[in-house]
Amino acid sequence: MAPVLEKQLLGAAGAGDNNNEDEEGQSLWTSILSEVSTRSSSKLPSGKNILVFGEDGSGKTSIMAKLQGADHSKKGRGLEYLYLNVHDEDIDDLTRCNVWILDGDLYHKGLLKFAVSAQTLADSLAVFVVDMSRPWTIMESLQKWASVLRDHVDKLKVPPEEMREMEQKMVKAFQEYTEPEEVTPASPQRRAQTAGEDESVVLPLSDNTLTHNLGIPVLIVCTKCDAVSLLEKELDYREEHFDFIQSHLRRFGLQYGAGLIYTSVKEEKNLDLLYKYIVHKMYDFQFSTPALVVEKDAVFIPSGWDNEKKIAILYENFTTVTPEDPFEDLIIQPPVRKLVHDKEISAEDEQVFLMKQQSLLAKQPATPTRGATASESPGRTGSPRPSGRAGQPNVTSGSPMTAVKKPDPNMKGAAANEGVLANFFNSLLSKKTGSPGSPGTGAVGAGVQGSAKKTGQKPGLTDVQAELDRMTRKPDSMVSANNIPPPTENEA
Repeated sequence: MAPVLEKQLLGAAGAGDNNNEDEEGQSLWTSILSEVSTRSSSKLPSGKNILVFGEDGSGKTSIMAKLQGADHSKKGRGLEYLYLNVHDEDIDDLTRCNVWILDGDLYHKGLLKFAVSAQTLADSLAVFVVDMSRPWTIMESLQKWASVLRDHVDKLKVPPEEMREMEQKMVKAFQEYTEPEEVTPASPQRRAQTAGEDESVVLPLSDNTLTHNLGIPVLIVCTKCDAVSLLEKELDYREEHFDFIQSHLRRFGLQYGAGLIYTSVKEEKNLDLLYKYIVHKMYDFQFSTPALVVEKDAVFIPSGWDNEKKIAILYENFTTVTPEDPFEDLIIQPPVRKLVHDKEISAEDEQVFLMKQQSLLAKQPATPTRGATASESPGRTGSPRPSGRAGQPNVTSGSPMTAVKKPDPNMKGAAANEGVLANFFNSLLSKKTGSPGSPGTGAVGAGVQGSAKKTGQKPGLTDVQAELDRMTRKPDSMVSANNIPPPTENEA
């Protein structure tokens, strides 16, 4: 019996050792699993989405590409996709945040179904981008895109319980807003939850706060705020105008529980602040920047900070308008004439232009020449001299200047001299009779008038032409006008 008892004792001792080893192994695995679960819960969540809305040209793609770190942004059509790298230095974790940018054309609003679904709506952030360089479009743009987002959320058919929970989460986040600490961390870090946060006392919301609760955070980004100085110079904007714009933006933000931030990609203003606020809302990072309302081009209103009393401070600067005035009554679009330089002018084809000019030239009448035309002297088509001195040439009435043709430049010698003499006597005959400085003109004129009286005809070119022919036959000496004999009856 002794050996049997010894075996039983040894077996019991061995079983006790195995139990101790199992307990140690189990505790080791428990600690490992606990550490892994702790690390997984502290990791940055993936699958977050940023939905960006805005008009074409508002700068929504440029500002998101700037947050991404890209120098040059390529604008697409329909639904653009980007991502932001989010790094948590506390746990040395990196994740990507999806960015979906909807086209400014309402035709593409149906593409939102590819960006967010009923399952991913709770992990989304809506960003409404407005353009400060075109302030007259701000409120219309906000109303339009907010309506698009509301319609899309309604079409997702989120279960009522989940939607109510999301809405209550938005209300709680708005009510529990507190002023951030003064110390700013070097990099984004996740906020540590405290046990007393759930037991804090919250105040009820005002009547105009979160009246349009979408169940997701909303942010209004006002781009191109560097245009404030340009609006002051060209459109005569004053402090009253910018306070009026800001009051409408903040009142709209209260309805959706939205934050407001003014940015400028050109001057790189508030871009780092925008990134920190986005990761704060999406990943619960620490955020220590208070509200900024002093500078009119660098405003920052975090969600939960604003209320009607704070907005009423802006009303004190109103002199010509009231807070209830419609936005479009004060912020008016400038006349179209200021945008004439943007109109494109297309040049006409060169050949078409030349053909039109050719047709216009063909329609114009021919320019009459200074010399005698065929209608003035139909009988003289060859030589500038008549065929003979006797006989009356076929010349009607007219001035002496039109009766004698200009000498042909190709003629040389005597013909050129004859032309010079003819022009000289024509200039004498064209002067009035008895004018001072022309003694020979009176004699010639008297001879012409006497001839006209004898024949009963008006003084014409017949006698003058005969005398000219007579004188041109004496090229060596010039005949004075006083020595010209009176014309005979046959010549007249």
